[in-house]
Amino acid sequence: MQADITLGNLASALTLNTQESALVAELKAGSEEAFAWLITRYHQPIYSLLARTVRDPADAADLTQEVFVKIFRGIGSFHAESSLRTWIYRIALHEGLNQRRWWRRHKQQEVTIEMETVDCDSGEPTRLKEMLVDPSESPFEMASHTQTRERVEAALRQVPEPFRSTLILRDIEGFVYEEVAEMLGVNLGTVKSRLVRGRAFLRKLLLAEDAERTSAAQAAMSLRGEEAR
Repeated sequence: MQADITLGNLASALTLNTQESALVAELKAGSEEAFAWLITRYHQPIYSLLARTVRDPADAADLTQEVFVKIFRGIGSFHAESSLRTWIYRIALHEGLNQRRWWRRHKQQEVTIEMETVDCDSGEPTRLKEMLVDPSESPFEMASHTQTRERVEAALRQVPEPFRSTLILRDIEGFVYEEVAEMLGVNLGTVKSRLVRGRAFLRKLLLAEDAERTSAAQAAMSLRGEEAR
């Protein structure tokens, strides 16, 4: 039985590799149909990735177009050292990084006081107590309702790099640790460390927001009580 499962997985993997090889060959040959399929398959995931990684989500659409231009121009240099999907996401992450660098150089004067606390290169120093979280637990597991997901998405934009990209790739996009490491060009230990710190940072933001809401609600109730008297 175990042998049958193993052979089945192997056959599936071989089929996927064959299909990807055929797609890459078509892309390198300049097939418009193959490129149209690639855009249909990856446009939304890449757009979502960029909307979460750049400072201004409104730039995500333009960046997504630029990613596919880079794919079209660079497909000839793709030699299948990694999967096509990994290669595409690596290009997208690189474009997002370039956009953040441009923002720091040209739009720093437009950044609000709140945003100045977010350093896209080094991130904020994290105390040991902030790292003491369950590494298997993701804040996105709490997002069972649209409103909760929106809160998490908003808080995610305040998480500094490189922790934000690691959270997005692992907890939202669902890539395995090895794929995340390959995309970011770091080792597995770094991925896991960034993930722990990123989750802790995100958790801290969400807890702070909850505390602020509770305080505001209590103040409103107290005011209504005084008005009733």
